[in-house]
Amino acid sequence: MWEVSTALYFLISPFQPLPSSRKSMERIQTCEPDFHFNLWILLPAATFPTYFVWKSEGEMRGITLLLSVLAILVLWVAFSWRDTFDPESLSDARVLVTGASDGIGEQMAYHYARFGAQIVLTARREAVLQKVMMKCLELGAKKVFYFPADMASPTEPENLVRFALQHLGGLDYVVNFFSYVSIASAALPALMETKGSLVVVSSLAGRISNPFISAYAATKFALEGFFGSLRHELIMQKKDVSITLCFLGFIDTESAMKITGGKVTNTPAPASEAALAIVKGGATRATEVVYPWTIQLLFLIRDWFPEQRDKIIRGNFIYDPPLD
Repeated sequence: MWEVSTALYFLISPFQPLPSSRKSMERIQTCEPDFHFNLWILLPAATFPTYFVWKSEGEMRGITLLLSVLAILVLWVAFSWRDTFDPESLSDARVLVTGASDGIGEQMAYHYARFGAQIVLTARREAVLQKVMMKCLELGAKKVFYFPADMASPTEPENLVRFALQHLGGLDYVVNFFSYVSIASAALPALMETKGSLVVVSSLAGRISNPFISAYAATKFALEGFFGSLRHELIMQKKDVSITLCFLGFIDTESAMKITGGKVTNTPAPASEAALAIVKGGATRATEVVYPWTIQLLFLIRDWFPEQRDKIIRGNFIYDPPLD
């Protein structure tokens, strides 16, 4: 049995329980790594295939091989998810944040401020933007400007980018929640000059379909297609602009809670932690950010176990079918 014990040791040792919310907030404020794995979620996933190997093969060698492969996979994931974020890299960085009046956009503005960035904020509500600007200055932002506008207007994305360039002298990061294509097109020349980063905030619904949000899911699915193609083109043209696609699960923003109130069973993740994950992903030029990390499990089984994947998705919704 020593083979199994050894394999289990290597399988289990990298994992730690998820931190409490208080400790998580402390890590956010001190910029300490917050990449942990939940052993109680991963162990069932690891032992599920082992059960069938035991029942069908009945050979210890098969179990040992399987656990060894899983151990290697765990080590690879731990290496891939290591925290390489350097807070100093955002000091004086010139950042444009859209959707900055509330939710994740607002929380991102506060994180950039803590790291000493120069920020341009935009949203429709000027009075709220003024309050966010003042808090960003209190938190340590070097400069903060705001540009009230509706990004649904075809001319505003170009006006926004022009405003940011005039006030900041360039752009290092563009965080995009709205008017994705228009803002990216307007900002791309400036990002090419600075070898900057384009951060695109999408959703779990942009990779795995969810019920009751067909139109929303269609727009989010399009983001990966468009920006994935753009990333290929930039690399082929030797343009050093990174594109980070962010896939977010259920987050406790005011808008999300209003839309899903009474319809979703799972617990929302904190908007501040989601915002920090996005900030770190953009700063480290990650290809993708997945938050919370548990939805990565859905991504892993998306193509291999489609029926199980869809059952998990539907199981998160409260729905009473209409009576005939």
